[in-house]
Amino acid sequence: MSWFESLILGLVQGLTEFLPISSSAHLRLTAAFAGWHDPGAAFTAITQIGTEAAVLIYFRKDIARIISTWFRSLYTRALRSEQDAKMGWLVIVGSIPIGVLGLAFKEQIEGPFRDLRLIATTLIVMGIVLGIADRLAARDEEGGRHRAIRERKTLSDLSVKDGLVFGLCQAMALIPGVSRSGATISGGLLLGFTREAAARYSFLLAIPAVLASGAFELLDVVEDPGHISWGPTVFATLIAFFVGYAVIAWFMRFISTKSFMPFVIYRILLGIVLFVLVGTDVLSPHAGESGD
Repeated sequence: MSWFESLILGLVQGLTEFLPISSSAHLRLTAAFAGWHDPGAAFTAITQIGTEAAVLIYFRKDIARIISTWFRSLYTRALRSEQDAKMGWLVIVGSIPIGVLGLAFKEQIEGPFRDLRLIATTLIVMGIVLGIADRLAARDEEGGRHRAIRERKTLSDLSVKDGLVFGLCQAMALIPGVSRSGATISGGLLLGFTREAAARYSFLLAIPAVLASGAFELLDVVEDPGHISWGPTVFATLIAFFVGYAVIAWFMRFISTKSFMPFVIYRILLGIVLFVLVGTDVLSPHAGESGD
């Protein structure tokens, strides 16, 4: 991997990680369109550590409060009813599905799941799901001529069942094209949560999953360092961190007043274009995997 490739891929990772359009799909597509080799699941997991560091800093006060209250609640019974203590458990519970499924389908994630036809399908299908979820949220918030405004749930209403549903949605993002934030936010909206609550829990829930995935890939790389370029990978991770932080700040402001429809339209159009390119043999479904 060249330094220029790492610069572009780092920018793509930072720009797309927190938007509901799938960073892993965009890393895969950027390489395919540019004629580069697929950066692979290991590169994706490691650069995600950079964007996750941006989450840690952006939500540092929330995270510090949750961790502190959760630990103290282990030996102080009175704190167990506190929202922050509950959130600590809910993040743990919600992280279980992706941990189990990530280990079970590791070979598929690094191989068959990166087929461009599957990515095109998930871009379109999850785009439609996000559109439906967003429309239902807008209907509740706006009301109508024969409909009263319906109050949506906040993080204080989050239950263990909700956490598991969020977790299962996050696990779907093991398939490139689904989008971690897109799947979890869609799930949250369908469960009746506000856009901001769904997005905030989505970001918090991603922390243990992404850090664990990155650490797991780092162990593999340490054992077999020949298949990854360390310098460019670290550079891409740093680029992803700075760009990702700016995107989080923008996205949290955006969702408080705007709908997700621009992302829905983009996902569907990109999926259609990808199907056309693969269907007309302009692009191989395995482009980049073997130097195509």
